[in-house]
Amino acid sequence: MADVRADAPANGTAGEPARSELPDLAEQLRLVAWLRWRSLRNGLRNKNRRLDLLGMIVSGLFSSVLVIGIAVALFFGTKYIFDVHHEHYLGLLFLALLVWWQLFPILMAGFAPQFSFKSLLRFPLNFSTFYLVGLAYGLADAAAVAALIWMGAIVAGTLASQASAAPATLLVCILFATLNVTMERLLGAWLEKLLSKRRSREALFGIFILFMVSLQFLNPLLQKHGREVKAAIHAVLPYLWLLPSSFAGDFVARASAGQWSAGLLELLGLLVYVLLFNWLLWRRYTKLYAGEELSEGIAPAAKENRFASEDVDDTDSLGFLPPQVGAVFRKELRYLKRNSFLFFSLVIPPLMVFFFSMQIAGAHSGPFRKGISPDMFFPGMMAYLVLILIAPSYNSFAHESRGIQTYFMSPVRFREILLGKNLMTVVIVFVELVLCVILVGVRVGFPSAPVLLATLMAMIFSVVGQLTIANWSSISFPKKMDFGKMQGQRNSGMSVFLMFGVQLGLGGISALILFSGRWTGSPWLPAQLFTVLGAAAIGGYFASLDSLTQLAEAKKEVLIETLCR
Repeated sequence: MADVRADAPANGTAGEPARSELPDLAEQLRLVAWLRWRSLRNGLRNKNRRLDLLGMIVSGLFSSVLVIGIAVALFFGTKYIFDVHHEHYLGLLFLALLVWWQLFPILMAGFAPQFSFKSLLRFPLNFSTFYLVGLAYGLADAAAVAALIWMGAIVAGTLASQASAAPATLLVCILFATLNVTMERLLGAWLEKLLSKRRSREALFGIFILFMVSLQFLNPLLQKHGREVKAAIHAVLPYLWLLPSSFAGDFVARASAGQWSAGLLELLGLLVYVLLFNWLLWRRYTKLYAGEELSEGIAPAAKENRFASEDVDDTDSLGFLPPQVGAVFRKELRYLKRNSFLFFSLVIPPLMVFFFSMQIAGAHSGPFRKGISPDMFFPGMMAYLVLILIAPSYNSFAHESRGIQTYFMSPVRFREILLGKNLMTVVIVFVELVLCVILVGVRVGFPSAPVLLATLMAMIFSVVGQLTIANWSSISFPKKMDFGKMQGQRNSGMSVFLMFGVQLGLGGISALILFSGRWTGSPWLPAQLFTVLGAAAIGGYFASLDSLTQLAEAKKEVLIETLCR
């Protein structure tokens, strides 16, 4: 810490080293903020960091449209609630904010600012400063910023309709924001601890993926059992008064009616929630401040026979591949088994194809009563399949960490490394393609032969074309990811921007070519065009490998610096 000085010995004797005192709380917070600002400013000297920031800014501009739209809706909604004297509905607004603030950071944890406890513990910080910095990171989260803007819209709507209730609304919003930040940081800390162990991580990811997939089947369930679900919701509603959102809404409602004695009880209930979760977070951060290390490793134990060798399968099932490519392919296969989230996510495409087949195809298809023909449904599902499965290839070195140095020290060229990684991606796409084709054929029916062949050729063109660009993106814009962590686990902002741009461009080209068969009256024309484009994409892919090898050598320092820190 700068500005921490030890001048004349105030408490010691002459000749003894003086005992320096820590700055006060405000000064420590100022120094941490200055340190973070300097770190960000110095990091922008790197070209990749600047492009990453540019990609995040562009993504933020698109997201701000949604945030501003909801803010306008909350402003007029709050104003309407006060105008018609239905203040008891305010609790539902705060409940929506509560669900958003706690659920969205988990879904988008990769884009959340990462709170590095280890880096802060290197400095002589008081625990109170450590605690407040942890809360400040929660306020910097995208979900928190959006929720604060929406709370401002609620306060503005209250001020426009009933100005006398605005102070109570502002007080409740401050307490509610404090509660949500504390809850979000506490849930994040608990999840990080659970994800530090492989068994709990696999179980948690499995439950999470099943939950997300189950949400897709909510609409058919409501259509079939709407009355039972509505009765169950009405039975649960009376118990919502125990939630902090109900305390917040009821306090504003009673304050607007001048019932301050009853309103103070509601405010007291909200304060109890704030104090309870702050106490729990305080206990959790105490352990982190004391140096708790979250690791996937296990304690060392003595082995009965240290020289006993394990049975090793010497048969090489990948003998048809060059040794270097086969070695990288095996490594990628083991990484796939180790990365629980990616492994379980391979189940999502077939399940989503099954879900879409229920919704928009067949005789009983929900909003699409007449269904959609297989000639339209099949290409759409294959485009969705490519969109999901190719995304990790745009940051294919994400989990290499210090292993990236081995690539540069080994007698192997980067073309073999890229071939092994891309081969793993192609195998995954092929297996998923076979499963989804069978599922579509059983559920909806196979498309006509020209559409089937054109779609398969379009997938070859799209996959191979994207792999060439994804290899360049992986080398030019690398971003490290760690197993078992949530925050900060995302691709580079420029990589994300590039991925969406390429997929939109290739998707648009493929759609035009597919529809060209109908416009020209030649059903086999799209298959012929995609065959030519696919051959060109394959040729361009192999031609780019040598250039990418030279690029990797030129970007060697950037790759090692980014992935090894």
